[in-house]
Amino acid sequence: MDRQPLIACEHCASVYRRRSLQAGEVAACSRCGTRLWRHSRLGPAEWLALTLTAFIVFVVANAYPVASLSVQGAVQRATLLDAILITWQQEHWAVALMTGLAGFGLPLLQLLLLAWVLGPMALGRPAPAMGLAVRALGWLEPWSMVPVFLLGVLVSVVKLAGMAAVRPEVGLGGFAVLTLLLTLLGRLSPQVLWRLAEGAGVVPVHVPQAGAGQVLAGCHACGQVQALPGNRADAAAAHRCRRCRAVLHLRKPDHLARTWALLVAAAILYIPANVLPVMHISTLLGDSDHTILGGVVELWQGGSWDIALIVFVASVVVPLTKLLALGLLAVLVQRRSVANLRPRTRLYEMVEFIGQWSMLDVFVVILLAALADFQGLMQISAGAGAAAFGLVVILTMLAAFSFDPRRGWDVEAQRQASGTAVRAGGKNTLPYREADSKEPR
Repeated sequence: MDRQPLIACEHCASVYRRRSLQAGEVAACSRCGTRLWRHSRLGPAEWLALTLTAFIVFVVANAYPVASLSVQGAVQRATLLDAILITWQQEHWAVALMTGLAGFGLPLLQLLLLAWVLGPMALGRPAPAMGLAVRALGWLEPWSMVPVFLLGVLVSVVKLAGMAAVRPEVGLGGFAVLTLLLTLLGRLSPQVLWRLAEGAGVVPVHVPQAGAGQVLAGCHACGQVQALPGNRADAAAAHRCRRCRAVLHLRKPDHLARTWALLVAAAILYIPANVLPVMHISTLLGDSDHTILGGVVELWQGGSWDIALIVFVASVVVPLTKLLALGLLAVLVQRRSVANLRPRTRLYEMVEFIGQWSMLDVFVVILLAALADFQGLMQISAGAGAAAFGLVVILTMLAAFSFDPRRGWDVEAQRQASGTAVRAGGKNTLPYREADSKEPR
């Protein structure tokens, strides 16, 4: 029996034999164009070294202030933890909880879990509870928002530069390095970790064979391809992955109902997020409230048009784009349209990629609150709009995770007399496809 592993495209469900690639090559789905896997020169030991380096940098970045503010001889320095604590003390608990998890708690847990998995793997054995640990890494990765926090620090420095003397500190450099390391470690998706384990001989390679009435489908948590009942009635039935024991469905159950419910909730909250103030400023000259658009206008009028453009895109354009794009994709699936399936797949990938960047303004608010904490002179606190905006970000990300882009490709398969990939409702004339190998652009 051919022991060459299989891989299933997560966006169209096509199944491929995974072959070795040369340096610089990537393999893309020949059906929908999704990148499937890429060549990597790093093994478990090298990835472990990067993870430990990132952990050390994480400690440094959080131990030292990211910026300092001087007002009339008084100096205020702030770390990320200071910003979270001050926001909590100001009784904006939802904002403190969201930013604390996204900027500190979840990135720390991500690094610890990577070390937990890669350490034993580098020694040639599987980690204890490896299936659960790798599944948890898959859940955590989209919610780890260190790069967004780094951009938030830069925006905060520009905002405060016109009010007082502000300068970056050691922690800012630490977060810049940490962002680079986490970007590299972001390549270690659960599927890549299991492929590393297979390559190191830590876990066995399972190559399934589809029997009568079965199709091959990939586990959403670990990527393991396995045979499942292929009729439409069983598409939403729950199974267990043979490798990681995750709950496995041939297709996401009730994906449109979940997607629409989350989108409607996000659209409702989008109104108060933009109407209510995200920030309240108290100075000797009086109090003032600031909305998201008001902050963009202030940056523009202050000459920081580049930062104003970044904030406008991240805080206004991105969430609105996610709402409209996901709504369009859901409508097309409901109408069983098969038009422009490849562009629709690229649109869905874009929505997944930009999801977390809308949290920028929420990070900016808590940093300003920590830096401008001068009792009786100047204080900044989060407003109700900040909590609403953070919830919009969370709901739109959950909506993207709930949507199943494979449904549109299923409709195409059902309308064709024959198919060349293994998928629900299709008739198999060839067992697997050949992925497109190409040099990265």
